[in-house]
Amino acid sequence: MKYHYEVPGDDFSRAGNASAEMKKTLQRLGIPASVIKRTAVAMYEAEINMVVHAGGGEADITIEPNLITIEMTDHGPGIPDLAQAMQDGWSSAPDLVRELGFGAGMGLPNMKRNSDEMTIETGPDKGTKVTMKIHVPEAF
Repeated sequence: MKYHYEVPGDDFSRAGNASAEMKKTLQRLGIPASVIKRTAVAMYEAEINMVVHAGGGEADITIEPNLITIEMTDHGPGIPDLAQAMQDGWSSAPDLVRELGFGAGMGLPNMKRNSDEMTIETGPDKGTKVTMKIHVPEAF
């Protein structure tokens, strides 16, 4: 099963809609609650990053019997220093975003913690593509 969502840019009121919809879909499919939580958290963090740093993007999710693959793609400026961005608490979010309660520097680390595999393709002016894989312990 494949699902596609548009992630709006610069609209915090709609950020998280894709992960909320995916959570409902996984619940209907009978996926274990622990897997649903990890998937929703990883997707939500990616959506927020897209809104804060890249003006939005796209989410493509593939659900297989033992694997959920989440591909989050944006067309933003790319991540200049990926090693630094992966550090807990490091953030390049502007003050306005922090005042809204976002930008704590936990997005990429939380995405990594909640996925079994994560790859990031990024470069200056190339945007960013994050692929996260979450294993489902039992076929559904």
